[in-house]
Order: sequence, then C-alpha cells, then structure tokens
Amino acid sequence: MFTHYKNLPKNSRVWIYQSDREFTIKEIEFISVQAEDFINQWTRHGDDLKGSFTIKYNQFLVLAVDESFNNVSGCSIDSSVRFIKQLENELQLDLMDKMNITFKDNQNINLVKLPDFQKYIKDKKVTSETIVFNNMVSSKEDFESKWEVPAKQSWHKRFLL
Repeated sequence: MFTHYKNLPKNSRVWIYQSDREFTIKEIEFISVQAEDFINQWTRHGDDLKGSFTIKYNQFLVLAVDESFNNVSGCSIDSSVRFIKQLENELQLDLMDKMNITFKDNQNINLVKLPDFQKYIKDKKVTSETIVFNNMVSSKEDFESKWEVPAKQSWHKRFLL
C-alpha cells in the first residue's frame, strides 16, 4: 500500500540503492511509476505493507516500509530485491554494487570503486571531512540525519589514515 514518503514515521525501515550513474528525467518518471506499482502490491505473507520511495540526487532510490503497520519478512525483502533487479535490467544500470562509494566534492557527487576511494584518501583528495553517503543506514530518521555525513562519522572512517 503506497503512501507518500513524508507520511511515513521516522522509525520506518529503509533500503538505499545507489545507481552507478545518474538517472535521466525519463528514467526517474519510469522508476516512480514502477516503484509505486510495486509498493501497491508489496505484501508480507499476503498482508499489505505500507511503503514508499524517494529518489535523491537523481542517483539514489530509497525504498521504505512502515513496520509499525506490518513488519517485512524475508519473502517481502526478496520481492523488493527482484524489483530492483528488474529495474537494473530494464534501465541498464547497477543499483546493487556495494563496492561503489559515493561522496561529494563541493556539489558534485562522485561515484568510485572502493580501491579508488582508498587511493583518493591516500592522495588526500578525500579527507575525514569529505561528505560521504552512508547507505548502511536502516531507518528513515537515520536516512534523514546520518546519510550524508563527514567520512569520519560513517563506516567509511575505517579507510581514513
């Protein structure tokens, strides 16, 4: 059951899918229609899930579920992964590569492979103050307050010198 993202409670569970490239305007429209359709049929053992999505920076798709309405199950998570894989195939992009790291350079969003990110740290192109995207956050509240943070406040800190 689709609801607007802003209407979900702060403790809603989120999954962040980072694209290996920016979405085009047409792709954003396509993703939006597909995501709303998916959420409207998303269930947990036959029970509706109350969910939503948001797209950030034309590069991040965030799925969210109000678990105070109904908890997700392994099967419902599996169906969301199938949905994401379907988007990947239809749009020829990668949303699931956890080895891609994104960070801000002024207002630009950079996506690099983990070894390149580590090299940027060594070369001081990325510092503890560089804004990174912590795609490991799992609640709406953390997404809104701890997703875009300095590297020193994220799991990325383990790579800092």
